[in-house]
Amino acid sequence: MRRYQIVLLILGSLCLGLAGLAGLMGMISHTWAGDGAAGGFAECAVIAGFAGGLMTLVGIGAREELEFRSAVSLTVGAWIGLPLLASLPFTAGPDALSFTDAVFESISGFTTTGSTVMTGLDATAPTLLLWRAILQWIGGIGIIGLSIAILPFLRIGGMQLFQLESSDRSSDRIIARPGNLAVGIVSLYVALTLLCTFGYAFTGMTAFEAICHAMTTVSTGGYSTSDASMGHFSAGAQWVSIVFMLGGAIPFLAYVRILTRNARNRPGAFEEVRGLFVLVALFTAFLLTAQVMAGIYSGDSVRLALFNTVAIITTTGYAAGDYQLWGPLAMAAVFTLTFLGGCAGSTAGGFKVFRIQIILRSIWRALQQAPLPHSVVTAHHAGQKLSNSDIASVALFGGLYVTTFAAASIALAALGLDFETAITGAATAIANVGPGLGSVIGPAGNFATLPDAAKWLLGVVMILGRLEIIVILLLFTPRFWGR
Repeated sequence: MRRYQIVLLILGSLCLGLAGLAGLMGMISHTWAGDGAAGGFAECAVIAGFAGGLMTLVGIGAREELEFRSAVSLTVGAWIGLPLLASLPFTAGPDALSFTDAVFESISGFTTTGSTVMTGLDATAPTLLLWRAILQWIGGIGIIGLSIAILPFLRIGGMQLFQLESSDRSSDRIIARPGNLAVGIVSLYVALTLLCTFGYAFTGMTAFEAICHAMTTVSTGGYSTSDASMGHFSAGAQWVSIVFMLGGAIPFLAYVRILTRNARNRPGAFEEVRGLFVLVALFTAFLLTAQVMAGIYSGDSVRLALFNTVAIITTTGYAAGDYQLWGPLAMAAVFTLTFLGGCAGSTAGGFKVFRIQIILRSIWRALQQAPLPHSVVTAHHAGQKLSNSDIASVALFGGLYVTTFAAASIALAALGLDFETAITGAATAIANVGPGLGSVIGPAGNFATLPDAAKWLLGVVMILGRLEIIVILLLFTPRFWGR
């Protein structure tokens, strides 16, 4: 038990933080907004505060360091426990959701997926809309921390390539002390959010709309204050959104390297970023071609093609125009984009650009080696030589990713969903994108009409996708528990 005291101490602190935030939102709802949502926030504050206080008391006196099992347990506990507690404000007030819908909305928020069961957003209680945005904003910074501090050391899916302390040489370290790195990352995250807020306000959004959308843009979450998503706002707002969605999908360590002038010591430091921009350009061209083929090309086509490409590949999931009306090429391109994702160490989900690059280079290495089986051919990524274990790790993750997607698709179909809804629902959940395709969960619809069992299943898949699948599977292995 002593081994997991540190886990309880940290989880307790997180719950107490959530309780404080819910209490603040309840006060805003009661004294300023008067939107009737204060009761749900009070309930969340009391329950989260009690749970957090209990865990903190048990965890007092814990050892400071996190071991492998502790890190995994903390990660899974936080990404399951916090969404359950944060769902409580959605279950009370004039816009009350069922428990299933509330948990779905909360999980979608924390994982920055952006799938929603809420309708009538334009008339929804303002504090609930702000709560949704805050959940995605918190989830975004949590994802960055997970990608930088935990996953590389668990050697999951090739993430070990981004391990900070890979060498004893100080030149290989971005910032000497982890505390400084954490402060730098959080400062950058806040700065990007503020800049995005000002950008949105400049394009005509109200202060409330600008704040909410800034939090869900930089976190690549995609929750909006309107049922029409970004289609409700001006073309200028959509251009601002494009810039900051890409900003959220770029590795935050890349920003730190630029600011600390460390990039010049890291050959290929921005290789994944270049790959992301290449994919954006390629799929924007596909969507433009689709509009030409469908005979609906207009002066807005470039903006809409670029906006929707960026929204999907960064896994933000905002909608502006229904790309389902652009023909089969657009549908195929969007479905493919759903799986790709942004860069490692960013707020974006998906398969990640670096894994695509590693797979392509591994295939090229195999083709070069095939005529001369005994020759030595190496593959590199971001200035690092790829070992066989690195390639195998990415291949293993790819296999698990496809298997999880297929299993979720079959399970959703077994629950009565049509083929298009089942297959794109599974894809959007595991990639943490948001909207799927079709008349039900497409950009013009939402997930409200799905059966409860499907919503719970999609919630599980969202968490699996966000935690890179293997983190969850570790809990089901006897060796993990020391047996």
